[in-house]
Amino acid sequence: QVQLVESGGGSVQAGGSLGLSCTASGITDSRYCIAWFRQGPGRERGAIASIDNGGRTKYADSMKGRFTISKGNAKSTLNVYLQMSSLVPGDTAIYYCAAGKPLFGECYLHRTRYNHWGQGTQVTVSS
Repeated sequence: QVQLVESGGGSVQAGGSLGLSCTASGITDSRYCIAWFRQGPGRERGAIASIDNGGRTKYADSMKGRFTISKGNAKSTLNVYLQMSSLVPGDTAIYYCAAGKPLFGECYLHRTRYNHWGQGTQVTVSS
């Protein structure tokens, strides 16, 4: 059973940085996608970035530059990270990590491609 647990959320002032972690367990496929999404107040859940088993990354256009996705190299535990910088109040949201499978070798940034989700972690950016 795939389980995803996010951590690292919290409160930060505008202009600050924050790093999130996603610990994934139960992924048995050698090919997988892990992605970060977020859902702000009154907004739909939108994609931030994805990373595949080989470390190849994909970013939503509006997220390029301030967000960086990466993954750890430990074989025993799969950790995927999201580093965020120059945060603004509009980045306030619940941040989720999700797991899915590639489609034709690509980790597409659409939530329908991901069938396992974490509970989310709250990020609040104050002005």
